[in-house]
Amino acid sequence: MTVTIGIKALNEERHIGRSIESALAAAVPVGGDVVLADSGSTDRTLSIAADYPIRVVQLANLDERCCGAGAQLAFQNATGTYFYLLDGDMVIDPTFVREGIAFLDAHPDHAGVGGRVREMNTVGQGFQIRARVLETTGHWNPGEVDRLDCGGLYRVAALREAGWFADRNLHAFEEFDLAARLRARGWKLARIDLPAVDHYGHLTSGYKLLWRRLKTGYAGAAGEVLRAALGQRHLPLVLRGLQHIRFTMVIAAWWLALLLTALLVRPAWTAIAVLAALVAGPILFLSWRRGGFKLGLYSFVEWNVGAIGFLGGFLRPRVAPSRPLASVDLSERRA
Repeated sequence: MTVTIGIKALNEERHIGRSIESALAAAVPVGGDVVLADSGSTDRTLSIAADYPIRVVQLANLDERCCGAGAQLAFQNATGTYFYLLDGDMVIDPTFVREGIAFLDAHPDHAGVGGRVREMNTVGQGFQIRARVLETTGHWNPGEVDRLDCGGLYRVAALREAGWFADRNLHAFEEFDLAARLRARGWKLARIDLPAVDHYGHLTSGYKLLWRRLKTGYAGAAGEVLRAALGQRHLPLVLRGLQHIRFTMVIAAWWLALLLTALLVRPAWTAIAVLAALVAGPILFLSWRRGGFKLGLYSFVEWNVGAIGFLGGFLRPRVAPSRPLASVDLSERRA
């Protein structure tokens, strides 16, 4: 096979049909195939997928499910020279894979290439902020980049050199972790000025989404990435490139300032004034950065949620990421 497009999914009945159809339209013309890696869907995801000529595998142990595990399971079942990972709520542009292969063939020092990402759901505050970030942050723009968030086309030989595609322990930031491991081995990454995917995302409102991230472990992902990098050659890249680590340090210092103010500053009215300034200052700054109070307040809460989750993620027990994930081939059962 030239390329395998892997789709990771968990309860994606709203979008999975379009996602699979787009993957087939991209893979088949270049001699590729599509594999769906399911993490235990309980909706109609699997019944919809059964109508398409793709392979379907599912985690055998649903306690292992997280973003990294779903992505790695898809890669475990890849047969192509190139690999593209697609979320079940994404639609890939049918021409991107062909252009991505041409780019990698012409640039043998590059491990992966991405394209433009378009956020289709900007209902919640988090996705509104993300849509703005897509327009302003360097690694989302064409050129050499330090990561391929929201997916990219990868050279399988480079992925195997890096050890694994996605760390099965990670609840998020698996693309950043992969990029750091690849770059530490001398590989390059790039984005080209072509549409790659439309991302539909969750319709969950902003603050409900933050609560969900706490419950599912997503909020602790930065701590997980740092823990995984300890003692590894890509640790300096993680420390420099993952801004969530710096955010956590800033928030921790802010918490300490609040505590010391409450304990040490007297009289009480002075302490109250200082505490009010300490709370208002970050919110006003973020409101200015985000272009409005609503998004600024959301960012402020999001930073605190990330800091709360960081320690739990750092301390969370790990399984060797090189250990294969047990799975069930649902395609064989269907046959």
